[in-house]
Amino acid sequence: MPIDTELAAIIRANAVAALTEDMGSGDLTSLLVPEDTPAHASVITRQTAIICGRAWFDACFKALDPHCTITWFVRDGHKAAVNEKLCEIRGDARALLTAERSALNFLQTLSATATLTSAYVQAAKGTQAKIMDTRKTLPGLRMAQKFAVKIGGGHNQRIGLFDGILIKENHIVAAGGIRPALKQAFQLADEHTSVQIEVETMDELNEALDAGARLVLLDNFSLVGMKQAVEFTAKRAELEASGGINLQTVRAIAETGIDRISIGSLTKDIQAVDLSMRFS
Repeated sequence: MPIDTELAAIIRANAVAALTEDMGSGDLTSLLVPEDTPAHASVITRQTAIICGRAWFDACFKALDPHCTITWFVRDGHKAAVNEKLCEIRGDARALLTAERSALNFLQTLSATATLTSAYVQAAKGTQAKIMDTRKTLPGLRMAQKFAVKIGGGHNQRIGLFDGILIKENHIVAAGGIRPALKQAFQLADEHTSVQIEVETMDELNEALDAGARLVLLDNFSLVGMKQAVEFTAKRAELEASGGINLQTVRAIAETGIDRISIGSLTKDIQAVDLSMRFS
């Protein structure tokens, strides 16, 4: 997947922040290695995984040794097998040792998000439902994890509070109801800003549709309720399911005819992929 200038800047900033956090005033242990010692290392995965995060991985090493070379044998989105070699790195030994943990942290975390997303996408395969992410990302890694969701075959929701409007229960109460909340949202939004409203009952869905809603979040609806909502809406708006969705339930939800399924666990409930970097 192409990385534009804006994302490239975020990647560099992520790498610098991670290295700064880890190094502090300096890597004491790497001083055990003589200065200017060349090194060669390789990275393998200990488990099957969808690989993601090459650019973040590279940025960590390049920040400390701009002249190091990294040869990748897989692309982002590749399904790696157990013990498959992912890449080889050649460069200054001290730099490689210092950057190792930060680089692997990015690769194992983003691969975990891509792998989990892919599992959900496969579970919903053959239906019209899109697997969507949320804002429940690890602090400081929102763009990285949203990149990983796309690598895993999922779709991104709004990036943050600035590029989309999601009217939830508390917004509705504070604004005086569904209709006034939507009216104000439509006045605020431009052509590039999505407006979505959350509903909890069929009556609220009906009110939202009558008020012009075109994107509706069904919060914790039952399967029967989702089917009723899909039939009642009759394509007047896109419907999104949310709340308590897991790999055991996502298929049945997708088969209700829902358009979108948002899953916070794609980015918040992940288990890092087991990777290993070894010097030779």
